[in-house]
Amino acid sequence: MQGWETDPIPFMKKHLSSSLEKMDGALHRQLSRIYRRDLRERPQEATQRHIRYERISIDGDLLSYAPDETDQVGVYVAAEPLSPDNSYFEVEILDMGVGSSISVGLVTSRHSLHQHPGCAIQSVGYHTGRGRLIKGASKRSLGLPKCETGDKIGCGIKFEKSSVQERRQVVTVFFTRNGKEVNSTSAPWPFSGLYPAVGVSSLGEEVRISLCSTWTAEEDIFMCIDSNEDEWARLHDIQLNGSVLEYAGRGKSIIDVGLAQARSPLDTTSHYFEIEIVEPGENCYIAIGLARRDYPRRRHPGWNKGSIAYHADDGKIFVGSGVGDPFGPRCHKGRD
Repeated sequence: MQGWETDPIPFMKKHLSSSLEKMDGALHRQLSRIYRRDLRERPQEATQRHIRYERISIDGDLLSYAPDETDQVGVYVAAEPLSPDNSYFEVEILDMGVGSSISVGLVTSRHSLHQHPGCAIQSVGYHTGRGRLIKGASKRSLGLPKCETGDKIGCGIKFEKSSVQERRQVVTVFFTRNGKEVNSTSAPWPFSGLYPAVGVSSLGEEVRISLCSTWTAEEDIFMCIDSNEDEWARLHDIQLNGSVLEYAGRGKSIIDVGLAQARSPLDTTSHYFEIEIVEPGENCYIAIGLARRDYPRRRHPGWNKGSIAYHADDGKIFVGSGVGDPFGPRCHKGRD
């Protein structure tokens, strides 16, 4: 045959080898492109093992705004994404600052550290001061309760038990305020997962973050107690020694309040209670009164709506406001 040498076998081997080399080169280039694209979409393992943050001061579990010369948003992104084994986290607002611009939500591992959660694609955030749920940089937002100092904001994912994480495309993200679910929305599930995030952008804003929290449905949450005494439903920064309630918080600022709330409300058969001041402390910052069931844990009774209280240090009565009215005598040790 024309073009072949006397023996056609070497000729066929030569051209077959050349074709295979070309195919191998093309396959190698294609695999390299896929590998490089995968690296862009999949952060290196090392970057998933430490937190990311800018313009944030961290002191243990306390996060506060630390502006630089740019005065941009401060953002904190946790080291690990939420998972079926750890699907919920909480942020307690210690100070709303001057601008009340704290946001709590979920972001990807590549989220910009210059944008609040919800203000970038593949992110969702509860903007607490505005009372808005913002998702994926959309101009549309859902109304949520506005928050204030003392509120505890939770965010979690409702993972379907029957789904496989690698095949999950959309998940349900929900938000809570003081233990009560306030809204939920669907969100795309990125390859790297969704990470807990906090945004702050005004002086004085400070929160406490708990990445290992658990959440119980509203109807069950108040069955959980922090002591062995059945009469107390909530004890926050309060130690119970028999019938004695003792403050166990930091006591460094006005928001370091301890709250003890009874399990049962007053009614027609049980309409009165009293306390005895065993030790007034330095300033006798003790208040006694009534408050709604989901009252903020870091606010004295009487300071927020849905409460009324007599404050022992100044003898004033507070009715849902930070301003009290003269009511009775100042109290001291032993005064009921």
